[in-house]
Amino acid sequence: MKYKSVFDIIGPVMIGPSSSHTAGAARIGRAARTLFGKEPTKVDIYLYGSFAKTYRGHGTDVALIGGILDYDTDDQRISSSIKDAKAKGMTINFYEDEAATEHPNTARVILTDDDEQLELVGISIGGGKVEITELNGFELHLSGNHPALLVMHNDRFGAIASITQILARNEVNIGRMEVSRKDIGKEALMIIEVDQNVNDIILNELKEADHILQVSKIVD
Repeated sequence: MKYKSVFDIIGPVMIGPSSSHTAGAARIGRAARTLFGKEPTKVDIYLYGSFAKTYRGHGTDVALIGGILDYDTDDQRISSSIKDAKAKGMTINFYEDEAATEHPNTARVILTDDDEQLELVGISIGGGKVEITELNGFELHLSGNHPALLVMHNDRFGAIASITQILARNEVNIGRMEVSRKDIGKEALMIIEVDQNVNDIILNELKEADHILQVSKIVD
């Protein structure tokens, strides 16, 4: 792996002790919160590999919950995040799963409230960097290093074009794009990493495009 700066190695400004187990975990939790769009009433977290073995000692548990509460990696409240969440009435369950995974620092986060549920798989790859590899059963590769749009749409011709045309008209450049679907003609997920954050005016225009079911954004 090539590093762009020393901060890729030592990690971001954060609450310790570990960039992989703490900062990375907080970013996984925060990505789940951003995509869920609100505070959940119930959190189920399955930990694998190294995460499962050391999550209490390395603060992975409080970091994940801190991220779900929308705390940043350097927020002093991370250390009390589980207490804070329970005070809000949030139900929290951690499970140590022995299933084999491609990466040792893997967490499956399930957020639930009365109306909906989100399931996300994230890995902490070192230096506080993370990748999201699964969202609600769709496989994806989302680094979190750039602003991104996640577009749920009907698997129909014209859906991708309707989105890219709006972005082009608003001079938003696409850095990377992938589409995942479970079956032909069913729901599909479009992942678009862009060079700049997309404002709410453009976001609302995207939501009104043909065959689009839902649009979420992750801000850099």
